[in-house]
Amino acid sequence: MAISFDKAFGIHQHALTLRTERAELIAGNIANADTPGYKAKAMDFKAALAAAQAGQSGTSLSRTDSRHLAATSTIEAATAYRLPTQPDTGDGNSVDLQLERSLYMQNAMEYQASLRFLNGKIKGLLTAIKGE
Repeated sequence: MAISFDKAFGIHQHALTLRTERAELIAGNIANADTPGYKAKAMDFKAALAAAQAGQSGTSLSRTDSRHLAATSTIEAATAYRLPTQPDTGDGNSVDLQLERSLYMQNAMEYQASLRFLNGKIKGLLTAIKGE
């Protein structure tokens, strides 16, 4: 009997990857808090998770002839500019540093929760495999 890791891990394998990407996005916002003209970016997590579950992480062109080159591209459709929550600072920067720090901490806690859930699933599978 084969084990399906997609079924065993469920949504959390995709969520972990997306939370990593979200952390990088927020860290980029924090790093550019003093960059004039920088616009804060955000991720629509629900849309990104739905796309990841559906396997829509990228697009590829169909090849009608064996001599055609394979072409693929990734689309970051879930990433967009965040609506500013503070008045313009005069330099065009839309990063709210306190909001970004709060979102980074929230994302880190959600990442830890997904990681613990996956760890529990893996321990359960190991127990089943060992027959304990």
